[in-house]
Amino acid sequence: MKNFLKHSTIICLIALTVAACESNKSSDTSGSNSPEAKTVANDTSATNSTETALTVTDKGCEPNQLTVASGQNSFVITNKSSQPLEWEILSGVKVVEERENIAPGFVQKVKINLEPGEYDMGCGLRSNPKGKLSVKPGQGDSQAKTTVDQGQLVGAIAEYKVYVTKETDQLVADNKTFTDAVSAGDLAKAQKLYAPTHAHWERAEPIAELFSDLDKTMDSRADDFAKKEADPQFTGYHRIEKALFQDKTTKGMKPFAEKLQKDGLELQKRIATLTIEPKNMVGGAAGLIEEVAATKISGEEDRYSHTDLWDFSANVDGSQKIVELLRPVIQKANPDLLTRVDTNFTKVNQKLAKYKTPDGGFATYDKVSEADKKDMKTAIAALSEDLSQLRGTLGVN
Repeated sequence: MKNFLKHSTIICLIALTVAACESNKSSDTSGSNSPEAKTVANDTSATNSTETALTVTDKGCEPNQLTVASGQNSFVITNKSSQPLEWEILSGVKVVEERENIAPGFVQKVKINLEPGEYDMGCGLRSNPKGKLSVKPGQGDSQAKTTVDQGQLVGAIAEYKVYVTKETDQLVADNKTFTDAVSAGDLAKAQKLYAPTHAHWERAEPIAELFSDLDKTMDSRADDFAKKEADPQFTGYHRIEKALFQDKTTKGMKPFAEKLQKDGLELQKRIATLTIEPKNMVGGAAGLIEEVAATKISGEEDRYSHTDLWDFSANVDGSQKIVELLRPVIQKANPDLLTRVDTNFTKVNQKLAKYKTPDGGFATYDKVSEADKKDMKTAIAALSEDLSQLRGTLGVN
């Protein structure tokens, strides 16, 4: 799932004119074409970080092995693949940092403080080979400056852990009912349960997606794999969604359902012992809204069931919960920003309310008018841009 530095890509993806995005494209074609890592001192940075350039193609990272010094680092990622992609730094199966939805031909910068050690890199398609990142001890490791006493975030993070735990517990319970229906061949029941069950994942996604192996098996889309729907690694919610709504069958889905239930229980177990870092919570507010802009507004997230508004609403719920828990520190640090965020949340929720159904769900996405889609894009773009400032405002870069 997602943080503030990727917002420029999202805004570009949903902008009304191409001109609004041109400044985000790479202007250094010689550097972006180089297969070697390009590391330069960033003399203008207050944290004295270095920049390391790499390219992601349809086949993986170029170069596929990097060595950097510990401390503050900036990675300049150029997407030379044929579709939007994500790039991740992984410690085992846990996501240390990521940048999602980098559009083809665009560049994103990822800033992170790295501890010495050996890491993997997720390079575009989930079926691509992982890259290797070696972080060596540096001299005088620099830390990012903070603008807010991090002690003020402790209570909010504790409350957020409670929220995420409750969503995960409910996910496991609903998963059981959902996957039992799939395994039993009850197509109508499984179709009815799909969207409300998946919504729990969407609310807790900033934390759930920290476990890259479970994110891959539970919530990947076909586009994440080289062979698309035919790829044997395409499993989880969206694989079952395809069978239920496009193929109109549960045939052959029992192994996928059993795997999904097993993975949900593993997610519950891991979250119970997880310490949530400030950057995961604070960055998650923007990440959830950027996901709406990248995959929900376009209708590609739930392309088989058209239940995108369920996920859209769940993402907004999760983001708004984070803002609510952080409200006292945001109010103190930047009250004008908080006012703008509240205003745009209201606009987005008003549009969603228009499509709520009497049973508490939502109309299918094909029922949303083009005018309302346009209005939603505008409100989401503004909200995404404002929320992208939270990490910097609260000093958890």
